[in-house]
This record gives sequence, structure tokens and C-alpha cells, in this order.
Amino acid sequence: MGITRDSRCRGSVPSPVNIPTQLFKYTLRRETGTAYISDSHAQNLVDDYVSQLMPQLFREKEFRLGQINKVFSAKWLNHKQVVFGTKCNKLKVLDTQTSDVVVIPSLKSSSRSVPAECPCGIHSVAINPSHTLLATGAEFTNDVAVYKLPSFDPYCVGERAHTDWIFDLCWLDDEYLVTGSRDSNLGLWHIDDVDSGETSPLWSLQVPEYSIKNPVVVKRCGTAKRVRALGCLQKRKEVGVLSLNGLFHIWDVESFSPSQCRKLPSNIENVCMCVSQEKTLYGVGSQCHVFLIDPRMKTTLSVESKFGKVGIRSVSFRNDIITFGTGMGHILFYDLRAKKYLESGCGHFCSLRLGKGWMLHDDNYSQLYNQNIENAIYAHEYDETGTRMFVAGGPLPTSLWGNYAGLWS
Repeated sequence: MGITRDSRCRGSVPSPVNIPTQLFKYTLRRETGTAYISDSHAQNLVDDYVSQLMPQLFREKEFRLGQINKVFSAKWLNHKQVVFGTKCNKLKVLDTQTSDVVVIPSLKSSSRSVPAECPCGIHSVAINPSHTLLATGAEFTNDVAVYKLPSFDPYCVGERAHTDWIFDLCWLDDEYLVTGSRDSNLGLWHIDDVDSGETSPLWSLQVPEYSIKNPVVVKRCGTAKRVRALGCLQKRKEVGVLSLNGLFHIWDVESFSPSQCRKLPSNIENVCMCVSQEKTLYGVGSQCHVFLIDPRMKTTLSVESKFGKVGIRSVSFRNDIITFGTGMGHILFYDLRAKKYLESGCGHFCSLRLGKGWMLHDDNYSQLYNQNIENAIYAHEYDETGTRMFVAGGPLPTSLWGNYAGLWS
């Protein structure tokens, strides 16, 4: 697929150049008149350069995932493996080099847990800072499953906090986890080594026993109607909470209580959020805009989408670039420092457009659509180098069954 809206722009894309570190630092010292350039400063400049350049160099490698429905969330496990969760409640690991896919068994709750009505899959995958634990949805979509990394051995299931789907979860540190649910509640969990005294039933010879845990505390998120997304700013010790009624809440981590709430400029389809630790900034995706929230400021800035009302379905920060995926298969890149979209060499804004993915051509498709349907980008995730991006999703209409996954590098 083409990387920009006009394929003629490709001729102006610069080629990557390998520059020895010492030569780069020497040149930088001469340009700035600075006697000393630290390795971290030099690396930050290189990272900024890579963030600006990579969108023009990205090429797509599409993966075939079989007949699963909509990839909702994804995280890099290492330099080649990605874990992802789906609307059909599957947790899988993809090897981006071999295209092999491994299914991770779902974890069952205890007999005392009451499942949510109309389960709607795995909306979030979160890895703790030390990369030793992964949290996601359990077989009951209102409960939490925690696995050990890198083995994916079952660790525990957290239950009896939520009555409806868990939309998002985030780690505060290596042991404390927050969940946000469609029931408008927040749950705080302590995932430690202490045996709770309750274990899962041995329901499969392939899945060992694991602990059953209860939350430390469950609290209603103020005036929120359905908690949709979470993000933790570690240095401020706070959690940003996005609700579907157009409110953005900030909770103090230490007291686990609300500290502020603000109304967003729009309450239409506010469904995704990202956090920049370096810039102390939250990014919120809505139907037509990405809202930028600095918790130290009273004003909320907005970036209008280049594709109108198709919806922003995923957002991420990478240095000065905020990347967002739309509901119609386009990825856009906005430069926060320059306050404009990244442009290709010919002056057009840079946009990636996804491949076709896979679609089930059932009665819903034939009777209601029977046309090419673009894939919504529900998840995208850069690797640690910033030179590769895993992108995934599926058809936006809820009645359609399909998926897309691709590596852009």
C-alpha cells in the first residue's frame, strides 16, 4: 500500500543514513557551540529525528490472523512478538518475523463471580513496568486475568469488582493495577505474591492453578457514565480517566480519590487515550478531534482530524509526534512542536492507509453493506526503537466480523 495520499510523493522521501555516534556528537557540538554533548542528549535528538522521518519510510507487511473478530488492543512483548486481544475474547501472541500465532488460554473466574451480560471481548492489554506481569480481560469480561511473563503462566484472576465489561486497565507500578469499567467504577488491585487462600478449580490439565483475588477498593468515578480509558502519569502520581459522557477525570493515586474533573469540548465518541510522561500530557481521541490535556493548565487544546467524522480509534505519543488511527483505515501524524501534520517531501500531509485485512461475507455483509469496508484502527503500538509500528483493528460496524493486522517498518 502507498504510504501517502499521493504516490508521487515517494520520490522525495529521504533514505536513512547510518552516522557513527562520535561523528554525530562532534558535528552537533560544532553546530551548537557546546563543549559537551551527553549520550542521553544525543540519543534524544536521534529519537526526535527518527520520529519525524519514519512515517515517510513505513512499508506494510500484512498478517493473516484467521477468522477472529476485531483486534481491540495490542502490546509489544519483545523485539519480534506482539500480544493482542480481540472482540471475540481471544488472547494471542503473534511472531512478526515468522507470522506464527499462539493462542493463550483464557482464565476462568470462580463460581462466585457473576459474568457481565453480552460480553464484548478483550479491550485492553497492559504490561507492568518490569515486564514480569501482563494484565487483561478474563473469560468473564468483567474480571481481570494476570499472567506471568515471558511464560504466560497463569498468575491470578481478579473478580467481584465490576458488573460490566472492563474497558481499560493500567499499572501504577509493578504491583498495583487500576481497572475501569462500563459500570462507571474504578477498581484498585494489589497483585503481589501473597497467597489469597483461594485458588481456581483445576478445569484443564494444560492450565495450572492460580489465585483468585478481590480488589483492594472499588469506587464510583464521580459523574462518569461508563469509564472508557485510563492512563497513568507516574511523576504526578495520578490517573487520567476518560468517560463516555465527555468528561475527563484525574484521580490521585496515593489516596485513590478524584482531584479534578473537566468537560471536554466534545462528548461524541471519546473512546481512546494516551499519555506522554515526558510532556506531562494526555491525548484523547474523539469523533473529529484529538484533545490535548495538560493537567497543570485549565485549557484543553484540540487537533482536528484530516478525515472528518470517521472517528479517532487509537492514539499514541512518540517524542514530539502524536499518532492516531481513524475509523476508516488511515493513520495520521501530528507534530506537537511545529503544530501541524507531518508532511511528505511534496507538501502533502503524510498518511498511511491500511490493507484490506479479512472480512466475513455473511448475511449482514451481503444485505447491509456488500461493498468495500475500511478497517478501523483500534490499536497501534510502536516498538522501543520507534522504527516499527504494529497496527491492528477490524471493520467499524458492530454487525460485521473481520480483522486486520500489519507491521509497518
